[in-house]
Amino acid sequence: MEKADDPCSPFKILIACPSGLPPSQVSVAFGERYDRIPHPDSSLEDSISEIWNQRLQTNSSLFNGRKFRYGGLTLHSEGGSSNEDSHVCLNLGLTDYRTFVGTNLSPLWEKFLVPAEDDCIRCQHTSSPLGNGAIVETSDGKIILLQRSNNVGEFPGHFVFPGGHPEPQELGIESHDHVKGFEDSNTINGKVSQEMFDSIIREVVEEIGVPPESLRNPVFIGISRRELNVRPAAFFFMKCSLESVEIQDLYTNAQDGYESTQLYTVPSIDIENMTSRMPGCHHGGFFLYKLMLQAAKGDKFITDH
Repeated sequence: MEKADDPCSPFKILIACPSGLPPSQVSVAFGERYDRIPHPDSSLEDSISEIWNQRLQTNSSLFNGRKFRYGGLTLHSEGGSSNEDSHVCLNLGLTDYRTFVGTNLSPLWEKFLVPAEDDCIRCQHTSSPLGNGAIVETSDGKIILLQRSNNVGEFPGHFVFPGGHPEPQELGIESHDHVKGFEDSNTINGKVSQEMFDSIIREVVEEIGVPPESLRNPVFIGISRRELNVRPAAFFFMKCSLESVEIQDLYTNAQDGYESTQLYTVPSIDIENMTSRMPGCHHGGFFLYKLMLQAAKGDKFITDH
């Protein structure tokens, strides 16, 4: 089996849940303490605005949307290795696309990192918005991959699993102050946790065009972080009741089909040959899927966060 901690790997596994966790076993702690910490080097911090303004000059349609920021996780596993007793709590703050462009996607991204073993300390000055991806299995046993358009900002032409981001705007979250004004912490934590699962269904529906009723409930299988610009993404597994040919037909009218140029339905054994053309976090998503396939009885967490 491929080692997740290989120093030459394009990804790092932050947590793996090979048996898959339903919404009842995944919660969220949402708060300001998980927001990005500004870098003490003022010139580096100023570069965020400079890079964003440069990008706006070449693309005036850029939108500085809010994103959830990954700030670590907490594991709870009662009674040993039983999957039913396991629980993951994701620590999420707020960030935005502008800060993502100016930190993680900056040519200076490595300067924002802190030399530390702890992943959250290492990335405390980066935006680190939490993306998501879905390993979708068709009724005839194939896995769906998309080839990204050459017009997208990140990894044009690469193969990816359907996905995007959980969205604060879906919950009406514009700032922490706004949240404090209308929700208690338990309620908002529950809503953000539900958005984790709702958003991945929404992304699959919008990107490949299948109806939501064709998708079974997703399960959380882990978080992968690409080593290039330390971008984290949560991955989910779900089955689709449609066959490959049906999905290919629906894809032609997908709402967000412009983000990709082609949809592939691939036997899982053949995806290995395509991973060199995947962004690191999606390569890690395939690794998480392999762990799921190899899982025997029970479930063991693999974490290096």
